[in-house]
Amino acid sequence: MSPDLARALAAAFLGGEWTEPGLVASGAGLLGRRPAWLRPLARQTLALYPRPPLDRPRELATNVASRPAAARAGAAAPLAQPVAQTRMVANRWRLPELDTLADLAGFLGLTATELDWFSDPRRLARDASAVPLQHYRISHRPAPSGAIRVLEAPKPRLKALQRRLLRELAGRIPPHDAARGFRPGGSVRSYAAPHAGRSVVLRLDLEAFFASVTVSRVYGIWRSAGYPEPVAHALAGLVTTVLPRAAWRSVPRPADDSLLDAHWRLGRRLAAPHLPQGAPTSPAMANLAAFGLDVRLTALARSWGGRYTRYADDLAFSGERGWGTGTSRLLDAVEVVVRDEGFRLNPRKTGVMPRAGRQRLAGLVVNDAPRVAREEVDLLRAILHNCARFGPSTQNRAGVVAFEDHLRGRIVWVAQHDPVRGARLLEAHRAVDWSR
Repeated sequence: MSPDLARALAAAFLGGEWTEPGLVASGAGLLGRRPAWLRPLARQTLALYPRPPLDRPRELATNVASRPAAARAGAAAPLAQPVAQTRMVANRWRLPELDTLADLAGFLGLTATELDWFSDPRRLARDASAVPLQHYRISHRPAPSGAIRVLEAPKPRLKALQRRLLRELAGRIPPHDAARGFRPGGSVRSYAAPHAGRSVVLRLDLEAFFASVTVSRVYGIWRSAGYPEPVAHALAGLVTTVLPRAAWRSVPRPADDSLLDAHWRLGRRLAAPHLPQGAPTSPAMANLAAFGLDVRLTALARSWGGRYTRYADDLAFSGERGWGTGTSRLLDAVEVVVRDEGFRLNPRKTGVMPRAGRQRLAGLVVNDAPRVAREEVDLLRAILHNCARFGPSTQNRAGVVAFEDHLRGRIVWVAQHDPVRGARLLEAHRAVDWSR
């Protein structure tokens, strides 16, 4: 049986009555005749699907073609190629009901042609060298580690579509409890606090977190949410991208030769459909893609009598006495889980921190309670003192734009984790004559 006939039969079956006579009638109408193999094929299809798989027309077509009776179809061809009538058959998170591509287009205020353009099902952007044909603005900058970070920022109209998808779809699907970033109630503090006052703290980092999330994994998220195959494919296309070849050729290599392997891996990931770093939907989708990782690492930590949390690509584990002699085995087990879940650890950022030294997670020291390091607070206090004495311009040696607001933001960060010190810094900030 040809793929075209299998797809046509699947669509015809879904559009009719889901009984043996109904499937035979639908198939006969599609073929213009009633061949001898049609009734056995209907019977075999019903044995595989007691209920119509209205959300899975492609899966149905594949299985129809694999039935024993399908081998007798020979060169039979359909008179037409009907469109499968799809519908959500589950909606565990009570998301907007989008049964068809027409429903999705209407939900986003797009025409069918515009939906096809933005979701880019044929991945034409991979070969688009003209910037107006690309949906993302590409830029790059060096990371503190020396690696080159590639940013893919959606253009205004696609960004507006993604924000709506985040607000009304992706943001309503709950991630695992261990995920403490990019979710309601999540914060750096909630990521670090479970590890405060622990004997040993482990810090690990995932390499190229967003780029490691493939379009097939994103498609699986939308399918788990209950959306039919065509809708899930379009939704996956709306929140993923492929870096154009010309754009990658313009990305410089890192100066540090030890980073070249990771840079090469980044290029391979960006060449395939992935979550773009810079899209509003990517953090939430990455959280959902890491659900299996979080489940397994939480269980692994508990089996060792420890704790686990994740903030984006930062992983944290902590335990009590006895961890210091066995962390290498734990790290090996973590690496196995991470690789099995489709990610990769960045060995340059792995840290084992006993309580005798400084235990730092996401900029917070957690030896006792999560707080900003004392030297950072002292540095801010000194800057504010000199601003008041000699004028703010004398302290803005790096030429930071909006220096007053920049310092206030750093003070607010301190105040979130140490209200007493933060209040004193804010008082010093107000005492500065910022017009000088």
